[in-house]
Amino acid sequence: MNAIKTLLLIAASFLLSGMLFGTSATAADAPKVVVSIKPIHSLVAAVMQGVGTPDLVVDGAASPHTYALKPSNARSLQQAQVVFWVGPGMEAFLQKPLAALGSNATIVELEDAPSITKLKFRKGGAFEPHDDGDEHEASDDHDHDHGEFDTHLWLDPHNAKAMVAEIATSLVAADPANAFAYEANQKALNDKLDALDAEIASTLAPVKDKPFIVFHDAYQYFEHRYGVRVSGSITVSPETIPGAQRVAEIHRKVADLGATCVFAEPQFEPKLVNVVLEGTSAKSGVLDPEAATLPQGPDLYFDLMRGIASSLKACLSAQG
Repeated sequence: MNAIKTLLLIAASFLLSGMLFGTSATAADAPKVVVSIKPIHSLVAAVMQGVGTPDLVVDGAASPHTYALKPSNARSLQQAQVVFWVGPGMEAFLQKPLAALGSNATIVELEDAPSITKLKFRKGGAFEPHDDGDEHEASDDHDHDHGEFDTHLWLDPHNAKAMVAEIATSLVAADPANAFAYEANQKALNDKLDALDAEIASTLAPVKDKPFIVFHDAYQYFEHRYGVRVSGSITVSPETIPGAQRVAEIHRKVADLGATCVFAEPQFEPKLVNVVLEGTSAKSGVLDPEAATLPQGPDLYFDLMRGIASSLKACLSAQG
């Protein structure tokens, strides 16, 4: 009899812990959600906290501009109920796989989220041709301006909030049983984004008038939001040391623009950056707009934005 009572007490404790800590059927019933890239995955993961964990397509240090779909990605997409991506201008490699899904999944193109701000690519003058390593394929069934605007939309927290609203709306529609959790997470995330926005503005206030150059003109949204001065871009292959003539052209450009810092990205070897800047007075730094070096998860977006702000402040402050 004592053994039976013990078993009943153990069973009751497991049931109670499931009720208290959310280990009930809710998590098991979460929809299968797939997200294209790390910054967007972070926002989706934050909205889904306590309900489920979305799958990520472009993981690690891979770039969406040169990514080749893996068999595991294809299986994940085939099983998906909801897929979030920015759009063809960012993840061109996903166009055909997503088209093949047909009606099997809800596909949410976040570049079309209501209230999102879009900025056209800069061309000419101090900004060299934008080259992300893809062709920015045009979609046959879309009539908007793919390929004409900068798709690094998440680098403005106001755009992140617009995406979060669309993410929450889409998840509630796909999974109304967990609507309360998604909506509560959306509110908490919006509060965090507002705090982040104010924090970054404060961080950059002392250096926002100092000009700098980037290897990749991906920062318009960050620039417009915080008033920092990107004075130009230079196009250099991450794998190849430029020739003497090209190096001389870059040196002239850095001097002409009066840039105090030149920022590469994680895929550029320090040796290449040093060769490009040798003989100039500019310092070098690293920016990571697509979170190549950061671990995935709900905190990634905040680490990404703070990392850009702190890198800018560190290099620009060193110039006096």
